[in-house]
Amino acid sequence: MNLLTIPLRCARRKWPRFVLLTLVFALGATSMVALWHVSRVVGDSLERKLTAFGANILVSPKAETLAVSYGGVSLGNLLYEVRHLDEAATVSAIRSIPLSANVAAVAPKLVGTAALGAEQVPVVGVRFDQEQTIKKYWRIKGLFPTRENEVVLGSALAARLGLDFGSAFRLGDEEVTVAGVLSPTGGDDDTVVLADLTLAQRLFRLPGKVNFVEVSALCAGCPIEDIVAQIGGKLPGLEVKALRSVVEGRMASVHFVQHLTLAVALVILVSACAVVGFSMLSAVNERKAEIGLLRSLGYSRAGVFAIFCSEAVLLGAAAGAIGALAGWGVGREVVRLLDAAGEVLPAFSPLEALAVCLGMALVAALAAAYPAAKAARIDPSAALVSL
Repeated sequence: MNLLTIPLRCARRKWPRFVLLTLVFALGATSMVALWHVSRVVGDSLERKLTAFGANILVSPKAETLAVSYGGVSLGNLLYEVRHLDEAATVSAIRSIPLSANVAAVAPKLVGTAALGAEQVPVVGVRFDQEQTIKKYWRIKGLFPTRENEVVLGSALAARLGLDFGSAFRLGDEEVTVAGVLSPTGGDDDTVVLADLTLAQRLFRLPGKVNFVEVSALCAGCPIEDIVAQIGGKLPGLEVKALRSVVEGRMASVHFVQHLTLAVALVILVSACAVVGFSMLSAVNERKAEIGLLRSLGYSRAGVFAIFCSEAVLLGAAAGAIGALAGWGVGREVVRLLDAAGEVLPAFSPLEALAVCLGMALVAALAAAYPAAKAARIDPSAALVSL
């Protein structure tokens, strides 16, 4: 007999107890692994859904301003040397950054005014496919434009002008048709004409140019500062800034979901550890005579401590192996039932499974540390009296 064979023989001799403890501990491991997979996938899915509520990075030319005053009276700041961005070059640069997989949408915009009858109305040129990605809260009466000469009117502007979807009118030098009218949003979109960017560039005689670009980035997998820095590196001379309130709001929602699921898993794991600890403590009381015999045969206190810890490590490793496989399977089923991942389901990783086995073995050893220490302190002469 040695320190390796004794725990194995004890597990074989008292296999019902060993199996029951392994299953209890495996339940904790399964919960931990399953909730880890679910929290990771649901967190990514939640952030992708939050991109529907606006951009979180703004790319624009650096504005040059001049403070104007005369006769001691301040006339405010004067904006001069207004510059425009090249749409194709800017979008291409943003899409080519190393973290481009985290870029959900790139929405360039050109803003100006155009004549509609006797008045000037604000016109915003957008790429509707990208705009709909970051503004999925838009609800429209009619349809989104499918042709260049079709526009969308904000609800307030349409009501003021008496226009509805299907109406035709002259906007600047262009004949346009209202494809749809936005439902009230409570924002700037209610008071503007939303036009295809190519149409707006033609209206303002700025082919290929935009005022600024909004970027919707996923920041769960990396700091938003990294994405901003990479865009800034690709577009030197431009102002690239993260909209802090938007980023922090999104990340708070994502982290809340992830922390909640992991907290639940931790409670389950701690409960399983308590069961293992109490069971090992009971085993020590049952095996006092056996411990006394081992001590009389020359086993040191450290040897007795190692025997009980080895039993716990064996139990933890077995529970970890079961938990890694079962947790992966349960996690996939939960994600599928929640319909949270789309086409992406948690993938099985042998390295993660090995890490779970080692982690559960360590946790089991820690749970058994007090019972093992108590066993090591048993006086062999007192224990042999009970034989």
